[in-house]
Parts: sequence; C-alpha cells; structure tokens
Amino acid sequence: MNATRTLLVSILLGVLFVSRIAVAQVAPSSSEVAAYRSLHAAAAKGDTTEIARLVKAGSPIDARDSRARTPLHVATYMRRPDAARALMRLGADPNALEAQQYDIVTIAAVANDVPMLKVALEGGCKATNVTSPYQGTALIAAAHLGHDAVVRILIAAKAPLDHVNNLGWTALIESIVLGDGGKRHTVTLKALVDAGANVNITDRSGDMPLTLAKKRGYSEMTKILEGAGAR
Repeated sequence: MNATRTLLVSILLGVLFVSRIAVAQVAPSSSEVAAYRSLHAAAAKGDTTEIARLVKAGSPIDARDSRARTPLHVATYMRRPDAARALMRLGADPNALEAQQYDIVTIAAVANDVPMLKVALEGGCKATNVTSPYQGTALIAAAHLGHDAVVRILIAAKAPLDHVNNLGWTALIESIVLGDGGKRHTVTLKALVDAGANVNITDRSGDMPLTLAKKRGYSEMTKILEGAGAR
C-alpha cells in the first residue's frame, strides 16, 4: 500500500509541475498573433525576407510585446527556426528573457523542439542560463519531462549538471521525482549519470536520488544509480 501511495504521489506531482510549466511558459495566443505588427508579425509567420527588410528599415529587433516576448521568443514559440536564425544573425539578443524568465533554449527544451534547440545554441543562447520562475535551467526542465534527446544535446552544450533550482532539485532528481520511471525518464537519468552528474545530492527532505528511486519502485533507475556509486 505504501509503495502504491508513493507512486500515486509521484504521478500527481508530475502532473502538477507539468501544469505549472505550461502556465509559466505562455506562447502567443491566436489573438495575439493576429494583432502583431512589424517584427513580431514577421517572426510569427517565419517571414525571413520581411524580417531583414524591417531590421534594415530600423525596426527595434528586441522589441517587447505585452508579455515581454521579443520577436525571437515569438519565432521560438511558433517553431520558426529560419526566422529565429535570421533574427540572431541580424543582432537579436539570444539570451533575452521574457516575462516568466524563459530564454529560447528553455522554451525549445520544454517543447521538445530539437531543431529549434540546435538553432538557439548555434545562435549564442547559453545552456548555462538560469531560467524560469523556479530558477532552474533548460536541462532541469528537459529532464523533468523526459526529453532525452534534448537532455543529451544540452549536456553536450555544457549545461550545468548539478544546478539546484528553488524547489531543491537537480536535473537528476527531477528525472526521478517528476518522471514516471519509464523508458524516456530512465534514459534521461542514465545520460545525466554518464555525463558525471552527482548522484548523491539530496533533496530538501534529505533523501538521495537512490532513496527516491527505491521509494517509487523504479528498479531500472535504482540499478543505474547503484552502478554509479549512489548511496
């Protein structure tokens, strides 16, 4: 019964925090997109020719909408990698944060948008940025969601493996406590372990990752952690 209760709590936590991320990251609504003008409109449409024309004519490349989204944020939210690339080449700030403190790497990571993530990193957005209302990183967000391909890209980009967010969790811990113990979260955890993430950082309750995995009955994760010297 205790194991079942622990698993249910884990699932509920995962649903809660996915919901919180969805609320925190606010993509442009259809009405906002319809009302956009100038570079925000061009970015939303992915119109690189219009982007170049507007920048040359003097349109502010890092102009902000009502939620402090720049045209580059809009291009990222709207999955317009060519527009994002054009904006960065023309001088857009790749590390700008919107109203909820998200950069384009974290937006792409949460969306599991690998093509956009690669464009963002190539354009100069740093995988080391501290982002979101939770003072986390793109790596923590991706690990939480089990976006294993994104996690591997962020690791290669030197994302901080052991950053602790304001919930008291690292990427490795989030892959356990907000994961489902399934294949993608397990692969995510293994990628973090193989990259050298500290397997013995505790959460705020003093529980180590191995304890957290065992409590949830995540046998594969437990095996990986034990093999890495987790206590």
